[in-house]
Amino acid sequence: MLAGGVTIVSFDPEPNRPPPSAPTSLWRRVLAWRPWRSRPSVLAVRMPRSRWGWALLAFVSLPVVYFVGGALWIHQISDEADFAPRGVAPGESQLVAAIAALITREVDDHSWTPMHPWFLPSGLLDNMPNFQTGIVKASARVTVELRDQLGRTRASSVLDKDLDAAASRLNAAPNVWFIESSVSWLPTTPSSKQYRAGRDSLVAYNKRVGAGQAMFERRSDTLQALLQRMANDIGAASAQIDQHLTGHGGALIDWHADNIFYANKGELYAYYIMLKAITADFQALLQERGVTQPWQRMIDTFRTAATMQPWVVINGRPDSQFLPSHLASQGFYLLRARTQLREIIDILQR
Repeated sequence: MLAGGVTIVSFDPEPNRPPPSAPTSLWRRVLAWRPWRSRPSVLAVRMPRSRWGWALLAFVSLPVVYFVGGALWIHQISDEADFAPRGVAPGESQLVAAIAALITREVDDHSWTPMHPWFLPSGLLDNMPNFQTGIVKASARVTVELRDQLGRTRASSVLDKDLDAAASRLNAAPNVWFIESSVSWLPTTPSSKQYRAGRDSLVAYNKRVGAGQAMFERRSDTLQALLQRMANDIGAASAQIDQHLTGHGGALIDWHADNIFYANKGELYAYYIMLKAITADFQALLQERGVTQPWQRMIDTFRTAATMQPWVVINGRPDSQFLPSHLASQGFYLLRARTQLREIIDILQR
């Protein structure tokens, strides 16, 4: 009590609270812990507070966003099984139109990544460039067969000028940019421009076929020659797989297995699209020779091989218990497709 008769009474809102010096149990400490109220950890990321700090952060992060983000944006392996050329006029070849459509998609609709230098985001990619290279490689081989067999009446006749130009352009190297330092520092014709010119020559030839001004022989011997060229190409791809498995099979880290896999995948996919187009071009002949069912089984094999796309290509041993061998699986379908091609060739020869 103070002077004047005033009494001061203290009020404790938590009368049962232990005094500050009294120790609390571990369970009460856990229940009372509030992580969002605790002090920031030493490992917590602190945003820069100065302009120099922001500049340093941008200097470090922008290259990562440019290369990694750009590569993910560009990366695209289009193996749609229902892909087909559009707007093919009556009388024109579905095969020629399919080759032109594949080149247009990979060069114009997508970006032609095999020729891109290291300072572009696509320089980090390897699966897409190998897939695109395989598509053009198969297209170039079939175009040569068009020039030598299907595009003229007999071996003694004159070569078609458009097919000759297309075969030359499509066989150009796939990795030439505007400057090829190994040859000269002067500007040169890039691979994409070469392939566009080859595509344009194929389109011009096909229009002349539709107008009856150019030859497209739908004979049994020309089809046999075309299928034989495909079979030979597939045999070379299976030999490459065997060579790689013999020397590097079972390697946990293999930087070349996916390159081989996607290059073969590009070839198989291109052949699959072409064989579907050949079905329309040679439909009467296939029905006459009675190879409709074997032909469809062969196309199904090509489709299975062409649409294989594992998340990561693993080069395990063929007899591995835990790690698969995607190259061995692809090689199985390669050889099966080659066998079916030769079976059809045998039937056509009868």
